[in-house]
Amino acid sequence: MDLEALRVSLLLAAATSACLLIIGLPIGYWLAFTRSRMRAIVEPVVALPLVLPPTVLGFCVLLALGPRSPLGRAIEQATGQALVFTFEGLLVASILYSLPFAVQPFATAFAGVDMRLREAAFCLGASSLGTFFRVILPLSRRGVLAGVILSFAHTLGEFGVVLMVGGNIPGVTRTASIAIYDSVQALDYAAAFRTSAVLVGVSLVILAATSHLLGGLVLPGARRR
Repeated sequence: MDLEALRVSLLLAAATSACLLIIGLPIGYWLAFTRSRMRAIVEPVVALPLVLPPTVLGFCVLLALGPRSPLGRAIEQATGQALVFTFEGLLVASILYSLPFAVQPFATAFAGVDMRLREAAFCLGASSLGTFFRVILPLSRRGVLAGVILSFAHTLGEFGVVLMVGGNIPGVTRTASIAIYDSVQALDYAAAFRTSAVLVGVSLVILAATSHLLGGLVLPGARRR
């Protein structure tokens, strides 16, 4: 069993879910309450990774961050290194890949907050930011937590995007899913089984903890009775 690959997977999943919490909250809020016509464009773009093959997404990110692209050259000049085949580049790709798994639960939870509570907060003089942190976010904590957990679990099992953008560098971009693939290719089914069993166990623990904290699993669009 490749413990180093498991470490990279857990670190990547934790960093991705933390970044998506910061990035996804404003996007989810905007999607939940905006009346802009841009919503018809932004929403499909956010949801695109749900239907796009991971290898296609990984290839697009690879081209965008590569040294031949204007963005890739600018990043390399600013930081002194390219993002492709690094943990940082892998993190960018993972954020894009898991974006809908965080944003959709966030937006669904925000939209479910009673409009009268928002209006009451505004009438009492609360700002939009104050209303969000004092009213909307506390009432949406179940959906927010569900989005964080889903993005963590989704990132944990990445393969296509990881392989395209990060490659297979031990200790840097080699994740558990890549380690399982390498073990199967080498006909080392015992090692593949051990790593797979650990991932299954971690996934079950995550889902069980989420169910315990929330009083049941809350998935995007679900309503409790």
